[in-house]
Amino acid sequence: MDKGDLAGPDLARAVLDAALARRREAAQKPRRRTGTGPGSGRRLRGYSGPGPDPRDPQLFGAMLERLVKARGWEKPKAEATVFGAWEKVVGPDIAAHSRPVRLEGGVLTVEAESTAWATQLRLLAATLLRQIAGEVGNNVVTRLNIHGPAAPSWNRGPRRVQGRGPRDTYG
Repeated sequence: MDKGDLAGPDLARAVLDAALARRREAAQKPRRRTGTGPGSGRRLRGYSGPGPDPRDPQLFGAMLERLVKARGWEKPKAEATVFGAWEKVVGPDIAAHSRPVRLEGGVLTVEAESTAWATQLRLLAATLLRQIAGEVGNNVVTRLNIHGPAAPSWNRGPRRVQGRGPRDTYG
């Protein structure tokens, strides 16, 4: 029976049977490994299908998180969070009266706006360390070095006079 002699449902059945026969024949042949999986360097072809696929659109945050993890940037990211999100890390009240200055070897140097706030922050050091560890992770900041505002310098200025500087002149 030739396909030219068939019409309607009989033609559809003949085409379907031929397609099924080709599929069975292809399933029995050993498949050659194409190496089109992730990391193979070859481009995937066709549609991605219903399941997850590396070609699917990805969320930017998820991609960035994978990149940070793959490059080993977790610790620098956590250190940058201490400076970039200081208000979120320690709270708005403390952030309004202090600022992080330097982070070296796990020691965070914090400058307070007054000596009174420096004393208060020294008393809250353990609490601050717990808050920082909860926000950015453990062992990023291990110790706090808190100091008050910098004192004025007498070394430079338009009216600087060579000599011993402001000292007790009575005596």
